Amino acid sequence: MLLSDFRWSRNPRGMHGRGVFDFNANVPRYQQYKLGWIKLVSSETEYLNILPELFRANITPIVRMYLPQIGNAPPPSNFMRSYDAYIDAGVQWFELYNEPNLGIEWPNGIDPDWRDMGLIRPMMDNWLDWAEYLVSRGAYPGFISLAETPTPQYAAVRWMDAMLNDMANRHYTRFLNVLRSGMYCPTHPYFLNHYYQEPRGGPNTAARPPESLRAGEGGWHFEYPYDPRTQADDPGRTVFGGTPGTPYGDPVGLIAMGRMVNERCQALFGTQAIPIIGTEGGIWDFPGPGDPPLVPDTRFPPITHYAHGEATVAMFDWIAQQAPPWMFGVCLWKDDIYLEKGGSALARLSETPAPIKTVPPINVMLDGSSPVMPVDVTVLRGPGPVHGAADFHLLVLDDNLTPEWFFETARNYWERFRPVLTTDLSFLEYTPYAKSMAVTVLIRTENRAAAEALFVNYPNAYLDIIEVTPDTTLALVNRVFEVRVERGLRFG
Repeated sequence: MLLSDFRWSRNPRGMHGRGVFDFNANVPRYQQYKLGWIKLVSSETEYLNILPELFRANITPIVRMYLPQIGNAPPPSNFMRSYDAYIDAGVQWFELYNEPNLGIEWPNGIDPDWRDMGLIRPMMDNWLDWAEYLVSRGAYPGFISLAETPTPQYAAVRWMDAMLNDMANRHYTRFLNVLRSGMYCPTHPYFLNHYYQEPRGGPNTAARPPESLRAGEGGWHFEYPYDPRTQADDPGRTVFGGTPGTPYGDPVGLIAMGRMVNERCQALFGTQAIPIIGTEGGIWDFPGPGDPPLVPDTRFPPITHYAHGEATVAMFDWIAQQAPPWMFGVCLWKDDIYLEKGGSALARLSETPAPIKTVPPINVMLDGSSPVMPVDVTVLRGPGPVHGAADFHLLVLDDNLTPEWFFETARNYWERFRPVLTTDLSFLEYTPYAKSMAVTVLIRTENRAAAEALFVNYPNAYLDIIEVTPDTTLALVNRVFEVRVERGLRFG
C-alpha cells in the first residue's frame, strides 16, 4: 500500500470533538476553521446523521468507540455493530484503546506498568483481532495511542516498545499484514511550548519573542527534540532519550512519537512510512484573553494569548510543507475548550487559508510488498519461523540422560528460563505452524548427526545443541548452564 493511497482530506487541520454523550458537532463551524479532520468519540452510532455533511465539507472523521475503563478488554458486540454502521456510511479511520499507560483507562485497582506483560499481551491479542476485522472491511485501524509522558512507569516510549516487541515476538506475520493493509498510528502530541520561530536572519538556535511571531513567515521549528535549540542545549537528545536527562525518552514534541513508531517499525517489520495523526494534542495549555503567559519549559519562549494563534496556524502549515510525509495532521484538544477559553487560534484559523499536504507515493513497506493472505496453517506442519523470540522453548535430553540428572546439573537454568523438558524430539511434529519453536538439545556426541538430520524436516526451528562427550563431567555441564544464567542468555 502506498502512503498516497490513504483517503483523507489532505488538510492537516483537525479538531477533537466535545466527547462522548455530547453530540453537538457543528459542521458549519468546522468549515469556518477550515478543518480537514474531526475526531469523534462515540458510544454507539450517534454521529451517523452528520457524516454526509462532513464528507461534503471535505472533513475526514476519525471515530473512537468509547467504553469507560475498557482496559485491555475486547470490544463488545455493540461496538462491532457500530463499526459496521460507520463503515457502511463511509468512515474509514478508527481507534479502539486510548492511553492505556494511564490508570484512568483501566478498571479500579489497576495501576498500569509497561513491564506488566500480563496487561499488555491480552491488549495486543484483542487489538489485532479488531484490526484484522477492520482491514477486511477496507477501513484503517489505528494502533494504540498513548499519553506522551516520560514518567518512568507510564513512559510512552517504553510502552510503545513493549507493545511492538510483543507483536514482533508473538504475532509477527499477522501484524505485518495489518501494517501493509492500512494501519495508522494515532498519537497525542500535547507538546507544551516546544516550538519557536527564528529571528529574521537567524541564528537557528535563537527564538523570537512571542509578540514577534508571524505565522506566514519562515523559520519555524516544530521538530522537537531534534530542533537546533534543543540539540544545542542537550546534544544527542532523541525521542528515545540518549542523554542523562532523558532516561525514559522525550516524546513531548509534535512528531516525536510518530518518529519513534516509524523507526521502531522499520527495525522490527521493515516498514518505511506509517501514517501518523495526532488525534489529540496541539500547543497545550494556552491562555485566554487577559490571562498571563504560560511557560511549561523555561528553555523556550512563553505561550501568550497572541502567540498561541500564530503558532497554531504555523504548526499546520509546517505539517503540510516541512514535516515527514507520514505526518497527516493534528486534532486540537478540544472543541468546547477552544470555544470557552476564547483563545486566539480559532480566529486565526478562520482568517487564514488551510494548507494542503502533498503525499508522495511512498510504499508503506521498504520492500514494496502488498498485503498477503494468511498462511493456511492446516496444511503446514511443524513450527513456523521465529520472529524475535520463539513461542515455545523445548529442552530435549538424550535417551540416557534423566530429568533427575538434569535438575541436579542445571536447576538454576530451568528456574530462570522454564523450558519444556522432554526426551522425545517428535514433539516438533505436533507444533502448529502458527507457533515457533526453539530447541535446546543436550546430546551425546555419537547422536549429534542423527539429531541434526531430524531438524532438516523442521527448518524453521531454532536449534541450540549442547554436546556431551565421554569426557564431559557434571561440573562442565553445570558450568555451561550457569554461564547462561549469569549472562541472562537462554541460548549459547
